[in-house]
Amino acid sequence: MSTSAVEPGTRLAERFRLEDRVSESDGATLWKAIDEILARPVAVHTFAPDFPRVHEVVTAARAASRLTDPRLTQVFDAAEADGHAYVVSEWVTGETLTDLLASGPLEPERAAGLVAEAAEALKHAHESQLYHLCLRPSHLVWTTGNTVKVLGVAVDAALSGLTTDQPALDDAEGLGRLLYAGLTGHWPGDEEEGGLPAAPMIDGHFCSPRQVTAGVPGYLDTVTVRACLPESRKGQRPLTSPSDVAEALADVARPMPIPIAYPSTPAVASASHTEGLDIAHRQQLTVPRPPPAPRRPSNGGGSMLNRVLMTLVVLLVIAAVGVGAWTIGRSLGSPTTPETSDNSPSSSASASAEAQAVKPDKAQGFDPLGDGDEKPELAALAIDGKPGTLWKTEAYTSADLGRLKDGVGLLLDMGKSMQISDVVATLSDAPGATVELKVGDSPDLGSLKTVATEKNAAGKTTLTPEQAASGQYVLIWFTRVPADAGKFHGTIYEVVVHSPGSA
Repeated sequence: MSTSAVEPGTRLAERFRLEDRVSESDGATLWKAIDEILARPVAVHTFAPDFPRVHEVVTAARAASRLTDPRLTQVFDAAEADGHAYVVSEWVTGETLTDLLASGPLEPERAAGLVAEAAEALKHAHESQLYHLCLRPSHLVWTTGNTVKVLGVAVDAALSGLTTDQPALDDAEGLGRLLYAGLTGHWPGDEEEGGLPAAPMIDGHFCSPRQVTAGVPGYLDTVTVRACLPESRKGQRPLTSPSDVAEALADVARPMPIPIAYPSTPAVASASHTEGLDIAHRQQLTVPRPPPAPRRPSNGGGSMLNRVLMTLVVLLVIAAVGVGAWTIGRSLGSPTTPETSDNSPSSSASASAEAQAVKPDKAQGFDPLGDGDEKPELAALAIDGKPGTLWKTEAYTSADLGRLKDGVGLLLDMGKSMQISDVVATLSDAPGATVELKVGDSPDLGSLKTVATEKNAAGKTTLTPEQAASGQYVLIWFTRVPADAGKFHGTIYEVVVHSPGSA
């Protein structure tokens, strides 16, 4: 297959089916494609026969595939053989920094939090001798899973033929420019970038963020100046690497979800040279609220009734205390002749012990029948105590997981073996999920015993073991997933594990 014959419907490596051409530049074409084996969207880059840097791009992609920081987009495959080449990477959905700035500068703390995450991610890339070199607002993404992603590490520089003798300094300056853009809505360059206007200048020098936007904290102004505005440093030590920028922003609050009601109609997305990017439009999550308590009458009759009820409550409490004291005294008076009852076995005390919520040590997406992981970067959101955050499976083409596997789920590590009273999982409101509760002392699928099953599950679902169950690992296992926006996903907003005590 020659590269010139690449068109929608083409299959690469017998698994990646090209669907939509996203962008094309200088002989390199970015596609949205489907990984037919794992039933998920991916970004695929193909090249014209005369593209001059194919070998450099494939080499950079293979090196980038070894990066493990979840804030850097994953490279899944890269090949160069038989006259054609391609690069396959993660398809990222969310909003770029350009999108976030469409209505003006961000809150200073939010802008700093986004760039702090990017700086830490690039710090890890630099430790592997991999660099970005061309950071732009389109490379910084706030994903639909409420995480930061940096697009294009190593690969975008190879696509553009960029090289440098000081990669750490170049990436530090790039991070500084992203922070400047987030704080001001302007780009500190000679021309507009991604729709952002060029930063204003005084005496041939870019204005500092505080000179452009009111309310920028002084320390963030200083960090920006130290990173990318050498003319304004006035003797301050420059930030010369992503590690320096990460350290300077180490104490800023990390970004939280923006409470936006997303429209239901998808919009066309821009993309990095390398990775795919959708702007995901979601309807705002609706969390059920308890009904308001009934209002009590405010007339005099209500007040009299309240006094009467209060008097009765006090009398009942006094009576209960008296009975309890009499019972204890009777027990103490007859220590050698404990009472027995055929209807009250000695195990009733432990059986009636009230179960307590136990927070898992960690959570992970669990796909032992596929690639091992299932949206691992979102797993912690299912145990963070916030009903608006969520973990969800990959998208599948049918309720039976596209017939690709028998199940997929969320694995909780409780830290130690314990008895499991029940597990309450808040699922999506869409009906059709089949969920199993598996418990055991090993994270291997074969070692986990199915103790409860719920069919056609939706919303808040309580999974109660039919018999006593204990173990260190708790697995919420989807064998069928409900329809979701034209695809099929399993979704968990929150999980609460109840236990009467350690096993």
